[in-house]
Amino acid sequence: MPPASMRSRVQAIPGTPMPNGLLGGCTTLIDVTDPHELLGVDWLGLSCAEAHPTDWCPTDDAGNPLPAPPPKQFDRPSAETAGPVTIYAGAVCSALGFSYEEATDQAKLALSMGEGRALEEWFWQNVLAPQAVDRTPAAGPVSVAQGIALLEGWLATDYGGVGVLHVPAGATALLGRFNQIVLQGTRARTWLGNCITLGAGYAVNTGPDGSPAPAGQAWLYASGPVVVRRGPVDVVPGSRNASINIRNNDRMVLAERTFVPYTTCAVEAVLVDLCLCCP
Repeated sequence: MPPASMRSRVQAIPGTPMPNGLLGGCTTLIDVTDPHELLGVDWLGLSCAEAHPTDWCPTDDAGNPLPAPPPKQFDRPSAETAGPVTIYAGAVCSALGFSYEEATDQAKLALSMGEGRALEEWFWQNVLAPQAVDRTPAAGPVSVAQGIALLEGWLATDYGGVGVLHVPAGATALLGRFNQIVLQGTRARTWLGNCITLGAGYAVNTGPDGSPAPAGQAWLYASGPVVVRRGPVDVVPGSRNASINIRNNDRMVLAERTFVPYTTCAVEAVLVDLCLCCP
């Protein structure tokens, strides 16, 4: 039996953020150097316009000239915009035995583990759902495989390039069960080549109208490429003395980071059934 004494204090169990979330391999992450970008960004959509076929010298089967083809079309680029969101994590404990450095480390670690989930929830509710076109058939929810097929078909039509499927993390096993995921390094992709983001924060599971999905069902979204601009981690307050609440002698420290997440062109949505009997 060990000798009676005070228990040992050891390091906390380290954590690893989920690899296929919004801050994972499908997203272009940009650590900004210009703080103005953290106020929001505007750009012209360059890849949203369609290309069109033409024939300079149309003829019939006998080789006779046909009327001239219609005039070529010129598309104006659409203006797109994205706003910021700040994600934070806080640490609080009695100032007695809880140093400012310990509180800062605690808050930073909590932020590193939780910022992805919080950002995913915000992105789903404030970007994906409001912009989405509901592609669910009139007959109602479809199977997971049918839902992915519908989304990829519409994404190919409305965007035309490699896009991103946004899937609640809880539906991941079903995508694997019905062979809908192909792993390429650290990225999950569909057979067509679109990237798949599997988000813990996507568990909010609301549709384009903001209503939660019924039990046993899930919303899946598809979008153009996703870019996330992010700032540095800020610690608030920035000094040891300012972190103490003199009313109760608690030390309180926040770690926070501002993000500007956005996508381009098309966002599609479909409601699927989460069942083993309907691939």
